[in-house]
Amino acid sequence: MNSENFSLSEKIVSPSYIRQGSQARRGHELLIRQLLEQGKCPEEGWSESTVELFLNELAVMDSNNFLGNCGVGEREGRVASNLVARRHYRLIHGIGRSGDIAAVQPKAAGSSLLNKLTNSVVLDILKLAGVRSVSSCFVVPMATGMSLTLCFLTLRHKRPKAHYIIWPRIDQKSCFKSMITAGFEPVVVENVLEGDELRTDLETVERKIEELGAENILCVHSTTSCFAPRVPDRLEELAAICAKYDIPHIVNNAYGVQSSKCMHLIQQGARVGRIDAFVQSLDKNFMVPVGGAIIAGFDEAFIQEISKMYPGRASASPSLDVLITLLTLGASGYKKYLSERKEMYSFLSKELEKLASAHGERLLHTPHNPISLAMSLDGLQAECNKAVTQLGSMLFTRQVSGARVVPLGKEQTIGGHTFRGFMSHSVSYPCPYLNAASAMGITPEDVTLCMKRLDKCLKALKKEENARSNSQEPSLSQEVTAGE
Repeated sequence: MNSENFSLSEKIVSPSYIRQGSQARRGHELLIRQLLEQGKCPEEGWSESTVELFLNELAVMDSNNFLGNCGVGEREGRVASNLVARRHYRLIHGIGRSGDIAAVQPKAAGSSLLNKLTNSVVLDILKLAGVRSVSSCFVVPMATGMSLTLCFLTLRHKRPKAHYIIWPRIDQKSCFKSMITAGFEPVVVENVLEGDELRTDLETVERKIEELGAENILCVHSTTSCFAPRVPDRLEELAAICAKYDIPHIVNNAYGVQSSKCMHLIQQGARVGRIDAFVQSLDKNFMVPVGGAIIAGFDEAFIQEISKMYPGRASASPSLDVLITLLTLGASGYKKYLSERKEMYSFLSKELEKLASAHGERLLHTPHNPISLAMSLDGLQAECNKAVTQLGSMLFTRQVSGARVVPLGKEQTIGGHTFRGFMSHSVSYPCPYLNAASAMGITPEDVTLCMKRLDKCLKALKKEENARSNSQEPSLSQEVTAGE
C-alpha cells in the first residue's frame, strides 16, 4: 500500500480509519528505513509482522516473483513445492553469482539486498561482541570446517611455495580435516600442561617456523573456543610471532562470539600483531540451524578475496536465518543472551564443583576457558576402565546431550596422523574427565536437570562396581581353607 492507494481507500472506508492504518504501516516502514540507512542491527527487536513485511517486500523484487515474468533460462527460481517456497519466503535465487558469492544478481535484487544487509548487520554484531576494529565479514553457507578450508585455499595463491600449517593441537576432527582438505600438511604442536590447563607451546611454534622456513608455512591456525581443560590459544603472542615472521594467521573462533574473553583475545591479537581472518559458526553463536559461518577480518581486501574464492552462487538460507534472528532479537536482545550465558557459566561451575566434591572428584581449574568446564573422573577410572565410557552412554540415553566424557589412552587416526590421548588435546593428560559447557541459550533448568541425572548415573556406576567387587571377594570358609 502506497500513499496513492491509501487515498483511494479513503473513498471506501472512513478516512480517519484509513489514516490510522496508514500511520501503523509507516511505523513498520520507519524501522525498515533505519535498517537501510544505517546497516546496523536495530537496538530493539522487530515484531514478526515487521520482519515478514520486510521479507515479502524483498521477495517481490526477485524475478521469480514478478507478475507476468517469462523465464527461459536453466535457473529461473522455479520451485515445485509451495511448502518449500513458503519456507524460504519465496527468496529462491540464493546469493552471489557464478563467479563471486558477494556479487549482485541482476534478476534477484531482493536476494542481493538481503545478502548485503545480512553481512552489514553481522559486522555490527561482531563489533558489539568485542572485536571493535573488524572491518569486513561475510556469511558463507558452509559450517566452520569448510569455511576454514576456503581461507586456506585463498592463502595458497598468496604463498604458492607454502606446504605446512602450524597448528596448536585441539582434538576436533573438522579443524584438522580443514587443513588436509585444502591440501596442506598440518604441523601439530602439542600443548603444555600448566596446572590443570593445556596451553599453547609458544617456544615450539617458533622453533617449527625456524626449522621449516617461514616461506614454506601457509599460516598459523589457532583456536579460541574449545573444550576444557584446553584453553584458548595465546592469541596475542601468536599474532606477534606471525607479524615477526610475516606469516598469515587464521583463527578458528567457532563458538567464540558468545564469549567476551574470546573476542577480546582476537581484538588484542590484531592490535599487537597479525590476524588475517577469524571464522565463527552461525548455529553456535546465533541459535540458527546448522550450515553457516561468518568469515571476518581486519583487511577488507583480503576478506573480499576469500569471498571470491567461493565457486558459484550459494544458498541464502543461512543469511536469511541469521538476519531474521538478529532483527527479532535486536542488539539489546542479543546482549541479553550474552549476559545470561556468562551468568550461567558461574552457576554451572558452582553446581559442577558441588557435585564433583560429593563424589570424591574435583572441578578442574581452567580459569582461561570462558565457556567449557571439566570435572575429573579419577574414581571411575580406578574402579573400571570401561566405567568412564559407560558414563557417557548412560548420560546420552537419559537425554543429557552435549556432556562429553573423555577416557585416557584413546587413539584416533585422521588423515594419516595418529593422535594419542585423542579427545583430551594431549598425549597423556593426568586424568579422565567430563565436559560441560555454558553455551548460548543454556538455562538454569538445563543445568539443574543435568546435575540431577549425572548424580544418579555416578551413584549407579559405583553401586554396580561395589556389587561386582563383593561378588569377587572370597567367603569366610574359603579364607579359612586357604589359611589351613
